[in-house]
Amino acid sequence: MIYLDNSATTQPYKEVLDAYRKAAENFFANPSSLHRKGGEAERLFRQARMSISDLLQVKMNEIIFTSGGTESNNLAIKGSALQYMNRGKHLITTSIEHASVLESFRQLESMGFEVTYLPVNREGEIRLDDLEEALTSETILVSIMHVNNEIGAIQPIKAAGKLIKQKSRACFHIDDVQGIGKVPLNFNEVQADLVSYSAHKFHGLKGNGVLIKRDKLSLFPLLSGGGQESDIRSGTENGPGIVAMAKALRLYLGKADAQKEKLITLQKMLLKELSDIEGVKLNSTRLGAPHIVNFSVPGIKPEVLIHTLEEKEIYVSTRSACSSKTAAASHVLTSVGLSDQEAKSAIRISLSFDTTVEEVEFFLEELQKVIPKLKHVMR
Repeated sequence: MIYLDNSATTQPYKEVLDAYRKAAENFFANPSSLHRKGGEAERLFRQARMSISDLLQVKMNEIIFTSGGTESNNLAIKGSALQYMNRGKHLITTSIEHASVLESFRQLESMGFEVTYLPVNREGEIRLDDLEEALTSETILVSIMHVNNEIGAIQPIKAAGKLIKQKSRACFHIDDVQGIGKVPLNFNEVQADLVSYSAHKFHGLKGNGVLIKRDKLSLFPLLSGGGQESDIRSGTENGPGIVAMAKALRLYLGKADAQKEKLITLQKMLLKELSDIEGVKLNSTRLGAPHIVNFSVPGIKPEVLIHTLEEKEIYVSTRSACSSKTAAASHVLTSVGLSDQEAKSAIRISLSFDTTVEEVEFFLEELQKVIPKLKHVMR
């Protein structure tokens, strides 16, 4: 199997599955229970929180455990907007955010908030001048994705954070679900207030995520109940999943420094070879994150190409997995200037630290074979 859809989800490490199984079997008690078994579960849960805080270089009380990137984004955006709406009702984001961000802002618009959607250039980057112009005394939140999940565009996060803090009192949220480990981001250096992560993007399990929240920041809770996670995210903690997430993060970040150069090499190979294949149009550039390459094959339906490659045990995707079943053109690709036809025929390749040169070479060989065959059939 050649799996090239790692931006949708990654394969859990074996050690992660083992950690989950052990925690679920031996530390199954509710960590809020007062008895000994509850205390054992609580101590293991606390160790996992400590490990994640060390790995992400944040304080333990700055970590809120969630069910994944979507919940982290919703909690950051709605939680801060509702908490600080007495200061103003103006919000800023970009036109190429993940659906969990865009739909959160659309919901807030229906509640009377005003949202500015920053445009992007051909590389998918915002212009800092546009951000500065959009900031007002009424702006209470800016949410910007670090690495785009479809084309790999990297936003000027550090410069944006500096500008936001100089020109406004707004909270600054970063969706770093796609960037972690591959495009470094330091919570304090970028002057972020909130950062979202999802375990299944770094070889953990689905259903677990983290929202980093600056310790002095308040959030309006979206889930009310027993007061877990410092009264911000109620609900019995998924202890085994969080233990597994801590294990995944440690293993994943342990590989990062040694493997990033390999990703760059693989990306260069893909960009060069794809540009030489007749009928292929590149949508990504070398300026983007090293693990994502996007291209279009106008005239061939992407689902047909995907299923043809699947016959060779090669797995790629069209766009964000959350939106892959819709027939509409990708809002990310149309925002960077692609036509509807180009956007609808796009294919995304997303690599992991475990992807090999041989796998990429085999994918390229098969792609070169199938494109002319499919074009002949679809004429």
